[in-house]
This record gives sequence, C-alpha cells and structure tokens, in this order.
Amino acid sequence: MDVEVTSNSAVALVGFASVIALLLFLIARVKWHVFAALLVPIVLLGFAPTIDRAAFVEAFEHGFGQTIQAIAVVIVLGTLIAEALRATGAVERITRSMFRLFGKKHVPLALTFAGFIIGLAVFSDVGYVILNPLVHVAAVEARASMALMATGLVGALQLTHAIVPPTPGPLAAAAIVEADLGTVIIWGTVVTLFGSFMGWVFAKMIGRRVHVAPSPEYGGTGGDGVGDPDRKLPPLSWSYAPILVPILLIGIGSIADSTLEEGTALHSNLTFLGWPVLALGVGVVIAYILTWRTRSVESSEELRNGWVENALRASAMIILVTGLGGALSQLLSSTPAVDLIAEGTLDMGLPAILLPFVLGVLANMITGSTTVAVITAASLVGPMLGGLGLSAEAAMLSGACGSVVIKYVNASYFWVCASLSGMPVRQALLCYGGVTLVGGVFSMVGVVTLWAIGVI
Repeated sequence: MDVEVTSNSAVALVGFASVIALLLFLIARVKWHVFAALLVPIVLLGFAPTIDRAAFVEAFEHGFGQTIQAIAVVIVLGTLIAEALRATGAVERITRSMFRLFGKKHVPLALTFAGFIIGLAVFSDVGYVILNPLVHVAAVEARASMALMATGLVGALQLTHAIVPPTPGPLAAAAIVEADLGTVIIWGTVVTLFGSFMGWVFAKMIGRRVHVAPSPEYGGTGGDGVGDPDRKLPPLSWSYAPILVPILLIGIGSIADSTLEEGTALHSNLTFLGWPVLALGVGVVIAYILTWRTRSVESSEELRNGWVENALRASAMIILVTGLGGALSQLLSSTPAVDLIAEGTLDMGLPAILLPFVLGVLANMITGSTTVAVITAASLVGPMLGGLGLSAEAAMLSGACGSVVIKYVNASYFWVCASLSGMPVRQALLCYGGVTLVGGVFSMVGVVTLWAIGVI
C-alpha cells in the first residue's frame, strides 16, 4: 500500500510516542480494556496537525482488514484446540505422562516440561489453574517447597505461551510482521526449550532458599501421585495429538517451501498441508474426537457446544486487538517515523535484534499483558524491518522473548500463580518474577545466537 499519512517527521515521531504512552497509561492506570485503550489513541492520532485524514482512514482500514484476513480463522482454530484440551482433562493427562517419564525423583523437571508442552496450546494462566492441584500433591508427597515445585512450571508455561504458535499472541505477531509460521515454530521451540531448562535450574536454586509449604487440603493420592486417581482422563495419544499434529504439518509445509522447487506437485501438496488453516483445522477435528472419547465434559450439551462457544468468546478479543495492531503498524509505515527510528537505532550502535526485545519488555512491564506486549512489539517493529536489516522471524521471536520479561504485581498471571500456590507476594516476586526474567533472557540469548549465525 503506497499512501503517506504525513511527511512531517516531528509530527510522526511525537504522534506515535504519544499513542504508545497513552495506550500504556489507559491500560496500567485507568484500567481500560486493551481494545478501547488501543483504539482511542489511534483515532486521536488522526487529529494531529499535517495528518492527511483521507490517507489516515485508508491506511487504518487496510492495516486492520489485511491483518484480520490473515489471522482471524487461525486464532479461532488455535483457541478451539486449547479449550478442548482444558475441557477434556488432556492437560492433566499430559502432565501425568511427564511425571512417569521423569520419575518421582525429578518431579520439578517433569512439571517444567509439562508446562513447556501445555503452553504450546493453552493460555498460561488457564494451564496453571488446571495443574495447581497436581503441584500441591507433588509437593506434599515429596515434602518439598512450592518454590521448588511450581517455579519451573510457571516459567515454562509463560515461555511457550508467549513465543511459540499456535497460541494466539505469537500467531498474531507472526501475522503482523509476515513471518513464516513454520520457521517461528521450529526455532521458537528450540529457544524456549533452552529457556525452560534454565528456568528449571533457577527453580532448583531458589527452592533451597524460599520455603513455602503446599496446601494440606490436597493431601496424598497414592497411585501415580498426581491427582484424583478415579477421574477418567483421555488416552495419552489423543491428548497430545491436537497439539503435535498441527505443529508437525506446519513444520512440513515450511520445510517443503524452503527446500522443494516451487511449482512442482510435491511442493504444492506439502505446502498446502502446512497451510495454518488446514493444519489447525486438523487439530480441531482431533479435538472434537477427543471430546467424544472422554467423559470429563459432564453434559452432552456442553460436549457438543460448550467448549466451542467458550473458545469463540475468548478468541474475539484477541482478533480485534490484533487487527488494531495491524492498523497501527500500517499507519506507522506510512510516515517518516519508520526510517528515523531504524536509523537512530543503528546510529547508536545497538544491535538491531535488541530493538523488538526492548519494546516487548517495556510493553509487558507496563501493561502486565504478554499478548499486548508481543502484538505491540510486532506492530512497531514490523515496518522497520528493511531499515534494520532484520528478518521477520528474528524480529517476531525477539519481541516475544521480551514480552515474558518480567511478570510481577501488575500481571494477572502473577496473581493467579501466587494465590493458587499460596505464596506470599515477596516470595512470589523472587520465584515467579525471577523465573520469567531468566526464561525470557535465556530464550533471547538463543534468538541472538540464531540471528548471529544467520539461521533466522
């Protein structure tokens, strides 16, 4: 799209700085919903002097519509999968499998890797709500502190939720910067695995210093020691399938697109299999079968419709916020601010890869929302990629790593984890704030390494 909203550099820079400042103020101080907090500053920008209002409207509508067109169905499908996993007990089944894999002597590591897997599909706060009883049970039976048992899990859940599609935040960010989804999934998984492992190392260190007893109400269970042994859970393979099959298909499509000759039948067929709508659609079909195979959804009406309706409600806000992020990105790219910011970053001698990371950190620490942070970072840095010399994949992963650093008292996820684990605020800041700092920074170390050697 070739329109110019304004040619005045000062208006562009001051205007967009004001948009971001007002956005963060409305969320953090006035407690507005993120959709209204983002829409109002963008609209007010249209009243700035020298703004071509006809071009402003055109850029807004183009950015909003193009982004929604690219991502809306994919976000809905990803949210459907997440809701099915929650409703059927598949999340608990995955966690039990990790307990068996690592053994009772390594339960904190098992919980960390359970969080790593579950965070790929389920919102981090929902994942912790579901797993909280299992964490207490494990701590009771191991006679260990909640700091040791929960910290690695809290960090891993947040990492994959923030960085690796098909969760909605990274899906939206990838769409805004037009990153290859398969590449983001493959390398995002690698860096978050490293970050999750370092989070577990941190959990072992902090667990020796912070002693918070588990709640005795959960008691011990015998059996496998991870929950109600009489609860019927879905089969293990069906629990993993809605997550792993779409990721596998998208990965195959991405590899085929980069290695096979374009125009061949094999290239066409494999890239179609990796089309996110098709890949996640297969995951939704598997999720439907999963709900039919389990009795954990109590009523037939809820089995048929309840989890679907919950997912549609949850995805609507994310789609709209993503659309506004795309509009903001398009408006920014239609002003001189893009080149000025990119050139200023390079003139200061800072590595370009750090800019989206810093934007993600600032947005997360001010708003407390990982989803808002990753979308904000992608929206602002997307138009600058050419000037910065960054690939879309590197920029998206960098901003997503920043969106994890650091979870503290203004984040709902912090309060969910602190309250359910029975951890006082001071100790929770050390444990949960610390693990999100460690996980985000070490994941970013992985991203910087991949960028430096030319992989992304």
